[in-house]
Amino acid sequence: MKIGLFIPCYVDAVYPEVGMACYRLLRHLGLDVTYPQGQTCCGQPMANAGFERESVGLASRFEDLFEGFDYVVAPSVSCTAFIRINYPRLLPEGHVCHAASKVMDIVEFLHDVVRPTGPLGRFPHKVSLHNSCHGVRELGLSSPTEMNVPRFNKIRDLLGLVEGIEVVEPERSDECCGFGGMFSVEEKGVSARMGHEKLARHIATGAEYITGADCSCLMHLAGVGAKEGRGEIRFCHVVEILASGL
Repeated sequence: MKIGLFIPCYVDAVYPEVGMACYRLLRHLGLDVTYPQGQTCCGQPMANAGFERESVGLASRFEDLFEGFDYVVAPSVSCTAFIRINYPRLLPEGHVCHAASKVMDIVEFLHDVVRPTGPLGRFPHKVSLHNSCHGVRELGLSSPTEMNVPRFNKIRDLLGLVEGIEVVEPERSDECCGFGGMFSVEEKGVSARMGHEKLARHIATGAEYITGADCSCLMHLAGVGAKEGRGEIRFCHVVEILASGL
């Protein structure tokens, strides 16, 4: 199968090491992965801000760029969810939307499609798992705690393949951290308070690191931590852990 690696704009600009870890991990697993040049934003920020028409051109460009791939894999649950859920509605009538059916967050791609069984990396640290809202409630990376359903967590399953790691979860394990894209700009006071409370619950686990599948949530929590002077906790995307030591 041919895999197109989509690196969202904010990951490319702020966390390029996450994109490189994705490529390294997929190649380590023997997969045929390509990073198409000329990638742009998926259009999520414009649409979330109420300017959906501004995102249509980006959606069409994405379709053209990733047309020849069996899967499109990205290290961002929010961007993946936006493409999957909104592209079929945003693209012009009569335009077949292929991206929505083949785009996957790297966690669900590894867990559901690749299904690795051997050790993935080595990370001898205590890690608190952050379950992002988009991942839980739109991509199904874990079971929502408000639902009476059997419990599962795909991120935790993958981390179980990492040698030396200890995985914990905070109280209220899938409560929002307060980022929410434009919410953190328009309601910054509420957003900051939510981030403060979420970070405190992560730190209470005694973890050395906070990890998750979305850099935007980790960025928000890291910003809150920096303002509070909480240097005892560090942050990394789950794919960096999975690729460590490879």
